[in-house]
Amino acid sequence: MSIALFKQGKAAPLSETLTIRLITQEDLKDIITMLGNPNVAKYLFFAPAPVEMYEGFFNPIIENTQEAVEKGEWPENPTAIIRDLDGNYMGMTGLPAVMFMQGNFEVGYQLAEHAWGQGIATLACAFMTRLAFTELNAHKVTADCYLSNVGSYKTMEKCGYILEGTQKDYYKLESGFDDRVLYGITKTQFDCLS
Repeated sequence: MSIALFKQGKAAPLSETLTIRLITQEDLKDIITMLGNPNVAKYLFFAPAPVEMYEGFFNPIIENTQEAVEKGEWPENPTAIIRDLDGNYMGMTGLPAVMFMQGNFEVGYQLAEHAWGQGIATLACAFMTRLAFTELNAHKVTADCYLSNVGSYKTMEKCGYILEGTQKDYYKLESGFDDRVLYGITKTQFDCLS
């Protein structure tokens, strides 16, 4: 039921206290505010950035999502917003298709700082992983993060993702470098979790 509501662009239950809904234009302000937080941006190679860059990235996704909802189809790159029952922005999650790789997707999630440590990323990752394998005919979903972002890779592990590799000194930081850890899950591995 929640997947059907979600595909229609309606808020679907993610938990007893949270909803998840495909992105709309009204969400962009909250996304930009979240990405402007230095504590959030610390683990994102693309943040902080000028507002125009975020608009240039998200507006085509929002337009494609609106068109897909109107046609009753899945967006090219499903991107969702998580809110509490009072409508407060908690974060976002995305499932972009990997270019030129039919059936391959990447999952990502960014949470507002006030939403950290509540298991929300795990709920989002699990929802999008299930969406990939049950609705989008995925055969592989991958994810990556900074090695220092323990919460992010622990989320992947809780959702059944397997560590597939590490790229040493991938991210340049103000005070040195950080490794990039690569995780993945196949359809066969996902089916074994059920």
